[in-house]
Amino acid sequence: MKRILLLILGVTTSILVVLVGHSGKAVMALPPQEDIPEEILRTEIILTVRSPIDGRILTPAEYAELQAQIQISPPPRLASGIRDKVFLLQLRKTLLQLFPFLSI
Repeated sequence: MKRILLLILGVTTSILVVLVGHSGKAVMALPPQEDIPEEILRTEIILTVRSPIDGRILTPAEYAELQAQIQISPPPRLASGIRDKVFLLQLRKTLLQLFPFLSI
């Protein structure tokens, strides 16, 4: 009985797959002609740029100047003693994660 049910289930599944899989639609393997390939879009020079800070539109010269300003790191705002203590706390936290049996 199980073999007959399994055979019927297999046949009906195969028929459904064939009928649903081929619904008569033509398959389009290529993109439309008006679609610009990605390789060409990558080489296109972008002349309008948005600021990463506030989103306003910049010229390429303004964008380069802004990037140069961003690259320059600002001077540290914390006192050196506080920075040292923060570093030691981070080091302690890391050591306790690696060696939980330490009592530091």
